[in-house]
Amino acid sequence: MREMVKEAPVCAILRNIPGEILWDYAEAVFDGGVRMFEVAMNSEDGPGQIECLKRQFENRPEVKIGAGTVTTPKRCLEASLAGADFFLTPSVSEKTLEFCRIRNIPLLPGVMTPSDVAVCLEYGYTVMKLFPAGDLPAGYIDSLKGPFDGTDYVAVGGVNKENIQSFFKRGFLGVGIGSSLIPADLLKTRAWFQAGLHVRELVKSARSV
Repeated sequence: MREMVKEAPVCAILRNIPGEILWDYAEAVFDGGVRMFEVAMNSEDGPGQIECLKRQFENRPEVKIGAGTVTTPKRCLEASLAGADFFLTPSVSEKTLEFCRIRNIPLLPGVMTPSDVAVCLEYGYTVMKLFPAGDLPAGYIDSLKGPFDGTDYVAVGGVNKENIQSFFKRGFLGVGIGSSLIPADLLKTRAWFQAGLHVRELVKSARSV
């Protein structure tokens, strides 16, 4: 997971993206420089959207399609059958931790507290999703890294174009962005070229740190 995030430090979070615009949406995000996608499993037909994206990018192996909100054994199985390259959780789910460890599936488990981090380390996971990162103090990541040396974190929750650089400056390995990735007016007008340019500026800003 660490190498995956280093290669693609900005992850696009796709939650409830209408199926009729999924292809265009993903293509605009890809054109903007994003190579990691997360489809929330509690979206309408989440497994089906993962399968669609896997087909869309099958000839672009640098693109990784993940399954997010994988919080139950049922979702674990559905995400695995859909071909997800990695899993994400919003919180510590020991059933998901065990499922992924047994099957050697890359996982980005969601944590917020030191106790959460300790549980993930027991299962061998050293790269975690800090959520909701935008609601936590700026120095919180340092407070976690102090006692838990060797851990790295991906910021999810509250990340946008205006503050994305601040997360990398604090020491986050990567970020995940959902509704702030493409402005609502560009989605409404299906302005995919402009959407791609917006994402490109965001990715450029992140990589400049």
